[in-house]
Amino acid sequence: MSDALAARRPADSAFTPKFVTVLREGYGLADLRADAVSGLTVAIVALPLSMAIAIASGVTPDRGLYTAIVGGFLVSALGGSRYQIGGPAGAFIVLVAATVAAHGVEGLLLATFLSGLMLAAIGALRLGAFVKFIPYPVTVGFSAGIGAIIFASQIKDLLGLHLSRPEPGPLLEKLGTLGPALPSATPAAVAVSLGAVGVILALRRFRPKWPGMLIAVVLASAAAAALSLPVETIGSHFGGVPRSLPAPALPPLSLAKILDVLPAAASFALLGSIESLLSAVVADSMSGRRHRSNCELVAQGAANVASALFGGICVTGTIARTATNVRSGARSPVAGMLHSLFLLLFMLLAAPLASYIPLAALAAVLAVVAWNMAETHAFASLMRASRADAATVLSTFLLTIFRDLVTGILVGFSVASLAFMRRMSRTLEVRTLDGLEAEDADIGFDPSVTNDGDIVALKISGAFFFGAAAGVAAALDEIAQKPRAFILDLSGLLELDSTAAAAIGNFAAKAHRNGALVYVSGAHREVRRALIMSTHGVRHVRFRDDAASAAAAARAAIAAQNKAA
Repeated sequence: MSDALAARRPADSAFTPKFVTVLREGYGLADLRADAVSGLTVAIVALPLSMAIAIASGVTPDRGLYTAIVGGFLVSALGGSRYQIGGPAGAFIVLVAATVAAHGVEGLLLATFLSGLMLAAIGALRLGAFVKFIPYPVTVGFSAGIGAIIFASQIKDLLGLHLSRPEPGPLLEKLGTLGPALPSATPAAVAVSLGAVGVILALRRFRPKWPGMLIAVVLASAAAAALSLPVETIGSHFGGVPRSLPAPALPPLSLAKILDVLPAAASFALLGSIESLLSAVVADSMSGRRHRSNCELVAQGAANVASALFGGICVTGTIARTATNVRSGARSPVAGMLHSLFLLLFMLLAAPLASYIPLAALAAVLAVVAWNMAETHAFASLMRASRADAATVLSTFLLTIFRDLVTGILVGFSVASLAFMRRMSRTLEVRTLDGLEAEDADIGFDPSVTNDGDIVALKISGAFFFGAAAGVAAALDEIAQKPRAFILDLSGLLELDSTAAAAIGNFAAKAHRNGALVYVSGAHREVRRALIMSTHGVRHVRFRDDAASAAAAARAAIAAQNKAA
């Protein structure tokens, strides 16, 4: 009976949420208990982070909670990962703050809304797999750059500085403004921030399973209230946190406004797709499961649309909270859904307590997050690994800091791609078959056919693509002999693109004009198809299964020509 039911069970597609998969597999009370414990643990971690990220992004702390509650719930309910936790992420702080400064909160909500539509479209078009091709040095470089910018953005609250003018966004201008203001530092704020950092690091060292960030914020809040410390708090700066979610509403829509925020929306979508799929990959490596990348992107899109409707900011998969979810024993997406419900419960019941949280304590939380994002060990390792990796990570890092995140990613990806093409071009080999070593003799070709000067046989192996096409074409043109037949053995060719196929076609056409025959041997189906589809010169090529049959055909053709002459 169970086999019959299993046979009738609908197969999960690439767009089936993991929540549906879990329900089909069977979900029991023990699973719910494990997910509830994990969801509560993650909510405790997410609570201070959500507010801190929102404040650093230039919006009120409640918008960070809206994001984690609404967006986080949908990421888990609709996503392609069992363990992904969605919410506001530190990686977005720079982009969100710049968008708020340029377009205001309404512009931010519209950009978030549009980015959600873009993410859903990327997933629906099954482009999720391509996002995974972002090289590791690029991710390390932009993460380190974002970490540096986040830390710089928290200096004012960490030290309790008093500025005479608004704090600039660009890093150099920011540091130029903060430097002269250092004498205005508030000792109480410095004490609170140092104490919070100390608590977080101490608990991480001696009690790693305890929610260090939340404990640090609670202790800092209690100390500030009990000692009446002269520090700025959420209540004094923002007036507190609302006790309920706002009613959903569309952001103001107009063609002019859409065009204004479109670049920001595209940046949100690019970073959101990278960050969410990186987080899902981390969860896969920790759990042994596999996520559905396109389903995940569609869910991220829906979550961003909904977050914007409820006044939230950008939603993405969050690596630290997702890793906490896995380590806490989560069994399904229900844990992520419950994490959002626990945050909603906090907002309903304990929002007034948030008014006592010192901004210096939240700045300390983000300072630790920024240090973690910097991945200094990975950065230093890449700088030592190779010149290509060093150039990639350094260019991404510097451009992220001094230009913008999207430029850093695009340039870093370009540098990494050029380095990869250079390495791949070096794998290509062009050798005469009569010069092969003994261990290559299994190709079944008699080298003696090249000794009479009538036939030149070449073996091309490796990856033959546009990066190496010019060099190979030049090498073929420089062949000193003027033989009556060429044999190009492609049995060792791993890849052939249209540029390389055109180079072979051009060589065949030139050989034909000089009265020489060209045989291609050992080309597998994809290589042969590339040759046929990419160049007209292929009509002068004779295909054979292996080098031996090509040699026999060449000798027979030459003999026939001699006889006819």
